Amino acid sequence: MPTEATFGGGCFWCTEAAMDVLDGVESVTSGYAGGDTDDPTYREVCSGRTGHAEVVQVEYDPDRIGYDDLLEVFFATHDPTQLNRQGPDVGSQYRSIVLYHDETQREQAEAYIDALAPEYDDAVVTEVEPLERFWRAEEKHQDYFEKNPRDAYCRMHAKPKVEKVRNRFAENVAQ
Repeated sequence: MPTEATFGGGCFWCTEAAMDVLDGVESVTSGYAGGDTDDPTYREVCSGRTGHAEVVQVEYDPDRIGYDDLLEVFFATHDPTQLNRQGPDVGSQYRSIVLYHDETQREQAEAYIDALAPEYDDAVVTEVEPLERFWRAEEKHQDYFEKNPRDAYCRMHAKPKVEKVRNRFAENVAQ
């Protein structure tokens, strides 16, 4: 039975693409979480007024890949010291956030951040919050990198993250 993990590390297209290549990841769904509006749209979330972050929900087989492995990939593919931004994307909807599904995930995320923090000159600003509700993004945002590999944003931002995962985490990449 798959287990779920939810992460926000900037644009969900990039985070989805990076997680999707991992062996043991059964599905990655782009969506929104951490806000106040029910069933928000992309346009509403991009306004920055709903409180949501762009996130991905990862369904994975814990017998093939661990939550710690997912945390490692997540933190390696975005800058956890940037407050409310990643690369060209600015606003609270692009914040770094781990939304935990249970206390074990919370403990693992907090321990990972504590261990990671000394590697940075600036403070790690990644939020660790309980997942209250996940809202699936519109269909055009699902598998965006896969469907739009020639898109300029994808070539400049998603593709390097996927290549980083393929190179740095080759032992965890699906063949």
